[in-house]
This record gives sequence, C-alpha cells and structure tokens, in this order.
Amino acid sequence: METPGLVHGEAEPFSKALRSLVNNRLYSDVRFVVGQERQEVFAHRCLLACRCNFFQRLLGPEPGPGVPSPVVLSTVPAEAFLAVLEFLYTNSVRLHRHSVAVTFGLGPLHERCIRFIEAHSQEVLRTRGFLELSAPALLSLLRSDKLCVDEAELVLAARSWARVGAAVLERPVAEVAAPVVRELRLALLAPAELSALEEQNQREPLIPAEQIVEAWKCHALRRGEAARGASCRRRRGTLPREHHRFLDLPFK
Repeated sequence: METPGLVHGEAEPFSKALRSLVNNRLYSDVRFVVGQERQEVFAHRCLLACRCNFFQRLLGPEPGPGVPSPVVLSTVPAEAFLAVLEFLYTNSVRLHRHSVAVTFGLGPLHERCIRFIEAHSQEVLRTRGFLELSAPALLSLLRSDKLCVDEAELVLAARSWARVGAAVLERPVAEVAAPVVRELRLALLAPAELSALEEQNQREPLIPAEQIVEAWKCHALRRGEAARGASCRRRRGTLPREHHRFLDLPFK
C-alpha cells in the first residue's frame, strides 16, 4: 500500500547515477588500496557507512587521525571489493564465478553469493577466489545441503584451500583446516574412497582421525543414529554410491 502523496522517481536513472560514482575520484572522501596488486579505489564514506556496518566500524563517525589514509585491504582482491561497492551504491551487482567466492566472505552479498555458489559449485571450487575464502566463509558454505558438487571433490577442494592457507600463514595444514573440516561429510564416500583418504591423511594430516573413525562407524552400522546425522546427509550434487541406500535420507 503506497503512502498518500509519496512520489516515486524512476529507479534505473537513480541506479545509473550512483553506479557512476563507484571508484570515482569526484567528491570522494575516502581512498582504499586493495589486493596484492595494491589497486587504488575511491569511495564516499557517508554512503558506505550508512549501507554497511563493516564500513561504519572501519571508517568511524567522522574523518580524523584514527582513520588511516589510504585504508589498506591487502587480503581482498580488487575485483571482489569493487563488486561489493557496486552493490552498496546501487543495490544490484552481476556476480561472476571468478570473483563470487571472495565476495561471499564480505558480508553484504552473503545470501546472494551463497545461492550463486550452490548453483555453480564446481566452477567456483576451481577459482582462485575459493582458495582465498576466509575460514568462516568456507565453514558456512560447507554447511549447505544445496551444493551441486560431490563430497570427494569437496574434500580435494578443502585440502587445496588449507594448503594455500598453510603456506601464507606458515602453519600446519591440519591446523589451518581445523575450523572447517568437521563439515565434510566423509560417510558419503564409498569404502574404497574412505580408505584412500585415510592413507593420504596419514601422509599429509588434514582431517582428525576420530572424524574418519566416525565415518567408518556409519558404514559399519548402516542404520540407526550414526547413519542419520548431518555427516551422512546427502547434498544436491552427491553422486550415488551403493551404501547410500542404507542412509534413507534422499535430498529434499
């Protein structure tokens, strides 16, 4: 129901005008240096602060010595950062497979990006952006039942992600992976796949041994509580295996 006397202008010209201000030096009062390439990006603090709590906290209530100039965000690729700015300025953005994974970790586009990743899971897993996801972002993604990818591919992708993080942070792979690997559904793997994973895990630790034991327990019991938890729930892209008939949990 419209408010009496309220006049609506056309949305498209308004959006187009604001889009022209994305990374535009004109009237800009805050400058970012983003990504490993250190790309300079111009923005407008009042718009960022009123649209996003992250920028509100980052930029503070007013310019001053507490706000660095430029604001350096070296871990955020420029393309993903510009996608977030476009969304904040215009309330719309076109997502791309090569940038969506990183954009997903930046808050304002969370729900839209996770739906995109669910629909294009295999393509996104192969991008550099996936390897640059934060642990909380990847954790949220691995909790989804709607990923269009098989569990074996998710295990490989998680290992690649942890290797990159381990190299950057100079920490063991298993330590980097610890916050996210609990969401891998190992019981969906066939016995031969689980055996191969167990052997690889001995050479390069990634997954806690007790998690692999739990997966074997699901195979051994086949029915009952052990076979009905989240670790046995199939995703949209899970490939069928002989033992899945015992799980009795078709995707809904």
